[in-house]
Amino acid sequence: MAPLTPRLVVPIDVKKQPWEQKIPLHNRWHPDIPPVADVTEGELFRVEMVDWTGGRVRDDNSADDIKFMDLTITHYLSGPLRIVDSEGVPASPGDLLVVEICNLGPLPGDEWGYTAIFERDNGGGFLTDHFPSARKAIWYFEGIYAYSPQIPGVRFPGLTHPGIMGTAPSVELLNIWNEREKRLAETSPETLKLCEVLHQRPLANLPTPENCLLGKIQKGTAEWHKMANEAARTIPGRENGGNCDIKNLSRGSKVYLPVFVEGANLSTGDMHFSQGDGEVSFCGAIEMSGFLELKCEIIRGGMKEYLTPVGPTPLHVNPIFEIGPVEPRFSEWLVFEGISVDESGKQHFLDASVAYKRAVLNAIEYLSRFGYSKEQVYLLLSCCPCEGRISGIVDSPNAVATLAIPTAIFDQDIKPKHLRGRPAPKMIRLPDLLSCSNDGSLPVTQDQSGRSVP
Repeated sequence: MAPLTPRLVVPIDVKKQPWEQKIPLHNRWHPDIPPVADVTEGELFRVEMVDWTGGRVRDDNSADDIKFMDLTITHYLSGPLRIVDSEGVPASPGDLLVVEICNLGPLPGDEWGYTAIFERDNGGGFLTDHFPSARKAIWYFEGIYAYSPQIPGVRFPGLTHPGIMGTAPSVELLNIWNEREKRLAETSPETLKLCEVLHQRPLANLPTPENCLLGKIQKGTAEWHKMANEAARTIPGRENGGNCDIKNLSRGSKVYLPVFVEGANLSTGDMHFSQGDGEVSFCGAIEMSGFLELKCEIIRGGMKEYLTPVGPTPLHVNPIFEIGPVEPRFSEWLVFEGISVDESGKQHFLDASVAYKRAVLNAIEYLSRFGYSKEQVYLLLSCCPCEGRISGIVDSPNAVATLAIPTAIFDQDIKPKHLRGRPAPKMIRLPDLLSCSNDGSLPVTQDQSGRSVP
């Protein structure tokens, strides 16, 4: 007997706002956000999702939508879903929820996405000291491939994945999150730097009622006000999974999530067509609307059996991830190394962040010799299927990080001349073709229908 069509449990209409959807969405974590549907263990079901901004980024040539993005909206999630076994008994605190990704992709009719650099004063990014201004690249999808009019000469297969998948926290775990993040937020930003750069955004994003969406909880009610002032922001990954942005969690992957509340209350969102390790530009994947087709399994008592707490309570655990068998295959890579010595020549002690920053900067400098602007390379390294590694963390004083770029994504040979196996095509002069305009856009050409083309 042929398998059944996946049951659609959360439909999405991309022409409507997140708060107008038939099934309510949410953009916070809280144990009291009501589930929108029940899903039975072993059932194949489908969840559709808006992009993380709920459609606020447009398919156009202006980066104003990125420059002025209100980050209190993040992220719009589909769910929560209450997971029950074949007898109708819900998952219980202490269980482990196994979520298998059977299929995924962009929503039909909405096959495009974007990668962006946030304005320094509105979020910034890993290299905000080098790239302080908002920029945006639009990507169009052709099956498994993506291309961008703003970054010509590049085409690659996407390793599509959800940026966010997580279970609801218990009251106790939510309090742990809020207390520890509040202590960090109260720290003077001037005392903490990332790669010697002062933070441009809060050290932690604390609960705020502003733009808070709590699913079925009606805005303005006493219950909504209480929850909105407690509910955790979705920006960081935590013990429940959440915003982990692991690019390899694609078809065939399994996620082992701890269960903290009855029913687990599974939520997901922030779909990515492709992403590079580190998502270095912050809005750095190819962000899109999309769907997941999933199956769930409940391992009773699995938290204690399989997860090891690292912290003061049994709640201080982290998920386990099993990578699926379907990934793009590349045979040739160009690898860039970085050590924990910053741009000023200052030596840092085993600082992997500084080392990775140097690897990324080295890659940007190299690729900019082939006709790309540095902004274009920064965006590309954030979203193409490049591989980042902490290659050494033991030999004082230098940590070693590497960034490997598949050479097949380019339509010209980017290897050093004496290593090239074929003649290199004529270098493209992209800075002459695409200059950044005042509003942060990267202008493109258009075909007769008005659609942007490379």
